[in-house]
Amino acid sequence: MRSARLTLALETGAVVLPDAGSIVVYRPRAAEDLSALPKDRLVLVQGFRPDHDALAAQGYKVGIAGGAGHAAAIVCLPRARAEARALLAEAAASVEPGGLIVVDGQKTDGVEPMWRDLSERLAVSATLSKAHGKLFTFAAGPGLEDWAARPTEIAGGFRTLPGIFSADAPDRGSQLLVEALPTDLSGRVVDLGAGWGYLARAVLERRPVKRIDLVEAEHAALDCARFNIPDERAHFHWADATRFRLSKPADLVVCNPPFHTTREADPAIGMGFLQAAARLLAPTGVLWLVANRHLPYDRGLRTLFREVEDIGGDAAFRIVRASRPQRAGGTSA
Repeated sequence: MRSARLTLALETGAVVLPDAGSIVVYRPRAAEDLSALPKDRLVLVQGFRPDHDALAAQGYKVGIAGGAGHAAAIVCLPRARAEARALLAEAAASVEPGGLIVVDGQKTDGVEPMWRDLSERLAVSATLSKAHGKLFTFAAGPGLEDWAARPTEIAGGFRTLPGIFSADAPDRGSQLLVEALPTDLSGRVVDLGAGWGYLARAVLERRPVKRIDLVEAEHAALDCARFNIPDERAHFHWADATRFRLSKPADLVVCNPPFHTTREADPAIGMGFLQAAARLLAPTGVLWLVANRHLPYDRGLRTLFREVEDIGGDAAFRIVRASRPQRAGGTSA
């Protein structure tokens, strides 16, 4: 665990924090134990809304960007290589020249190849190993500028960023759902887990849609969606989809729900999206869903909706049309 490595590094002197100044921590998860660090000096950077809110509720100062002028940085290495590189470049720019940067990650998330990549560019410490992961340090300075996050334009004129889901192309499930959607959609639509906007743009091409609410937990993905959908009918919400509320019930929900936030699959995450869809829809509303075939959603769908039918897909994905929600009309105050 990260806390075990940080504690060991501090106790053995492998990491010596500066006596003064702020310490920026990139992408800590909600369950992280940061008690070995001086809480009053920490600035946490987390763009994933559930983790952001949970950390803020614990009393931490949390933002979506690191800023500049920090005395030190700690990078919690993500699995996506491009995102990890971008975080390291941001950390190097956010800390005063010569300041301490600590890199911590699991072996399964690529900490060892990242150490090798950095060693080819900078002076990097030896690694400290514990709890199936490694920790190492380097000094802030130039040399990682080309690793900084830059928007990429993919087919269809969409803009994406490193680390967001399906950054290189629309995923196959979303493509299948777009192909299955009727051409005559109308009313108020919600896209739960909207990502960078692929589904939402396709929905808006089907007039007479009056409004679409894009709900996305990852701030960077939602920023891309804002760029990709310059349509006044689109409304953007940085929010946990499972807790999202509307002022008026929706006529339609489209959804390609996630089923993991770590390496392990967790169908309960997707079920949370289906429960949210049923809550948000009007009594006559319809959910259009794409999901991996191996995920056990059938019982939940039939509990939440009176009518459920499989209408297509392929060997890996299924397209489901579910209507007449049994828990409908979730609204906000």
